[in-house]
Amino acid sequence: MKSIPDKDILLFRSCLVSVEYPGIESSTKFVFDKLGIDYAISEKQTCCTGLGHYSDVFDQVDTSAIGARNFKIAKEINRPNLVMMCATCYAINKKSVKLLNKKDDLRNHINQLFEENGLSHLKYEKDDLLPTENIFHVVDILYNKISEIPNHIKYDLSDYKIATHHGCHYCKVHYEDTIAGFRDPNILDELVEACGCKSIGWYDHKRATCGTGFRQRYSNPDLSFTATADKMNALDDEEVEIVVHLCPNCHIQFDRYQPLISKREGREFKAIHLNIAQFIAIAMGGDFDKVIGVKAHTTPIESVINDLREVKK
Repeated sequence: MKSIPDKDILLFRSCLVSVEYPGIESSTKFVFDKLGIDYAISEKQTCCTGLGHYSDVFDQVDTSAIGARNFKIAKEINRPNLVMMCATCYAINKKSVKLLNKKDDLRNHINQLFEENGLSHLKYEKDDLLPTENIFHVVDILYNKISEIPNHIKYDLSDYKIATHHGCHYCKVHYEDTIAGFRDPNILDELVEACGCKSIGWYDHKRATCGTGFRQRYSNPDLSFTATADKMNALDDEEVEIVVHLCPNCHIQFDRYQPLISKREGREFKAIHLNIAQFIAIAMGGDFDKVIGVKAHTTPIESVINDLREVKK
């Protein structure tokens, strides 16, 4: 397995997390603190451009230039290990590092733009960061500490029927760096098991997309929601109560649009949707409002998780 750090981490803030589900960030911090992971956040960090990039608003030069700026910030504060709470941030930043290291013409062009605009301090030198050694998703960091997670579990969630959804931009873009499988992804399942629970494992459409497709949600909603409905129907067939995610965009597609797709399908979907950090934070005793951020969810978490039963020591 690739070397995974537990220190010198810059926790990369996600626009979708901050705007849609801030409880993902507070849950990540809560769990990282419990596990003794050394991290910081920089107010200078900007968006990765993901939504704009995949909607053809930002081209690859713009996206790589913004990546180079964020990478320089990480280096300047001696936190070269960038850890993403969003699968799209993960895919975008890993690609930008690869391109900046391999494409001399791109790197030189971006550095020239920096120079011409009085930003020469942002210049990116080849191999300033490395894609496998410095760019990670939160699940990588958690997986590296999987043996320690059981030591901090306070509540037993094993009575709930749990399924996982692995984001495309974690499993399918840079699959050579994907931990615990990409054809049959199981990193979330193993993290759920570390909390003393059991996921249902494989189910129909487990590997399928959430249906977002970025602009497809808006430009081709019927296609987008048909893909989402396929997955929701499969989960409902299994009587799943909790779906665990690793990407806020997937989270939006399932949680925000679940009532709409229920109406569309003529079938009441009742599952709740949690990011893996939120799931672990609940098991570790995180406050539902201050840590988990339940009020930001469209499908009420309390509709499934009511009384928490403490783990018997």
